[in-house]
Amino acid sequence: MKVLKFGGTSVGSAERMQHVADLITDGQQKIVVLSAMSGTTNSLIQISDYAKRDNHAAAAEVLNELTRKYHLEIDALYATESCRNEALRRIEEFLNQLRKLYLMPIGEQVEKEIVAMGEQMSTNMMTLLLQERGVKATLMPALDFMCLDENGEPSLPLITEKLHAIWSSYKDYDIVITQGFICRNHNGRISNLKRGGSDYSASLIGAAIDADEIQIWTDIDGMHNNDPRFVANTKPVPQLSFEEAAELAYFGAKILHPTCILPAKLKNIPVRLLNTLEPSAQGTTISNTFKQGKIEAVAAKDGICAIRILSGRMLMAYGFLRQMFEIFEKYRTSIDLITTSEVAVSLTIDNTDHLDSIVDELRNLGTVTVERNMVIISVVGDLNTQNVGYEAKVVDALKEIPVRMISYGGSDHNISILIRAEDKTRALQALSDNLF
Repeated sequence: MKVLKFGGTSVGSAERMQHVADLITDGQQKIVVLSAMSGTTNSLIQISDYAKRDNHAAAAEVLNELTRKYHLEIDALYATESCRNEALRRIEEFLNQLRKLYLMPIGEQVEKEIVAMGEQMSTNMMTLLLQERGVKATLMPALDFMCLDENGEPSLPLITEKLHAIWSSYKDYDIVITQGFICRNHNGRISNLKRGGSDYSASLIGAAIDADEIQIWTDIDGMHNNDPRFVANTKPVPQLSFEEAAELAYFGAKILHPTCILPAKLKNIPVRLLNTLEPSAQGTTISNTFKQGKIEAVAAKDGICAIRILSGRMLMAYGFLRQMFEIFEKYRTSIDLITTSEVAVSLTIDNTDHLDSIVDELRNLGTVTVERNMVIISVVGDLNTQNVGYEAKVVDALKEIPVRMISYGGSDHNISILIRAEDKTRALQALSDNLF
């Protein structure tokens, strides 16, 4: 069995939903994971934000606009009056729940319940569309099996147990629709897998059922060898290893959520990245297959902050790095890149929520300088240190660009370079010209 995930743009309108329905009705049994219709989650977050400020009039206006949107899409989506009316009834139930929720005191829990409505609406609409077409389809609520542990992380063993327990009720259907992104926490309350979590949902489901393949359908034909928004004539990469794809996803390739890789890798399930608008395109297949002797792709991660700690106390001393790392651990802030010398450490972070507190404590260890608005450029492929000359090609491509930091050797698949944001487009183009 295959697990297919379609993102918000793929189900963003009646026309797109009908196209997805055409793609998935090929006679093979499958589980289909859907995101909310594009724009819906942002509207739900707006409603929640206005409600937190007691601006119920503004929240009502956003909800009214959302209601108009769904009424128009439902009118265009179904061929029969009976299905149109049933879809309106179901969607109105969710919208009425929203009207009640945003009048309540808005805490984190109510906010998550509001945001979870988007996936529930899109999956109800798709299931009803398939049933109208005569497809043996049903809806399997993700809230029945997708769950988090006490640390707020998905619990694959428990997800597997829950999914297997309810699967007998769904095994005779050709298409089983479920929600991405939404789940329950360890207390059974509605929660989510954060932004991009629908990819994660698909991977977790695929791992839980030992799927033959996981397909991630978006509006681009696979993972490209550079960012097509900034570089002309990029090409999709036909084959990537799990390790390479994870590096690219983490360091800026927007097509795939970084967390999607691990569950599939653990079960050795291939992941295919495909284009909803061009379904015949080859796309990208991610698996344990690894190509030797080749640089595959370049990605860029924005919003980086560089921190440098200079201290004579590092010289011939031990325990300094432990003290420094404990500060970042205290504030639950992960480090992307790090380089060290005898008397200095340079590192990068992408989460600056606690930057002031971190810097304040780091000043107990030495002199601290901070540079904001930086970019990490990552070159990914077979970059084992035994492959002579690859790092020279990367450095030579950037000979006209000021480089703040280089990280090489920590991974066999990645060379990462820190540069200023204003040099990003030039750097990406130079790497494409020199490497591909």
